[in-house]
Amino acid sequence: MTTGLHIVPVRHRQAKQFVGAWHRHHRPPQGMVFALGVADDHAVLRGVVTVGRPVARHFDNGRTLKVTRTATDGTANANSMLYAAAWRATRELGYERLITYTQAGESGASMRGAGWHVIAERPARPGWNCPSRPHQPASVEHVPRTLWEVAS
Repeated sequence: MTTGLHIVPVRHRQAKQFVGAWHRHHRPPQGMVFALGVADDHAVLRGVVTVGRPVARHFDNGRTLKVTRTATDGTANANSMLYAAAWRATRELGYERLITYTQAGESGASMRGAGWHVIAERPARPGWNCPSRPHQPASVEHVPRTLWEVAS
């Protein structure tokens, strides 16, 4: 049983491996600006968060970053700690806003616990596969999403 949790530095490769092993519906992100982890008192990594540039052009304004993945092994409070630490690091790097999405059916309790709030509900997207640009469907297509933010 874990007795305490603390934020630890995590290298990109380690974060990707953890996401690959523990994330419910996404593969590891292609790139990231930074990653953080949460470990127990025995130095066992219990979760990671990856933060990168927003994909949407209107959010990629040089002042906004996006939580691209969080993954935990189910340790209580680890996800909320990661969201809070990601925001602290984002602010310290000089950014003003951090965003993320949850899929329909996810409560958002971790974000609320870390001070985030909902700014939009997004309907399911049909996908963008077309003959000139074939695309394999991702897990976020055909699923409604909620857009969250924390900002200074």
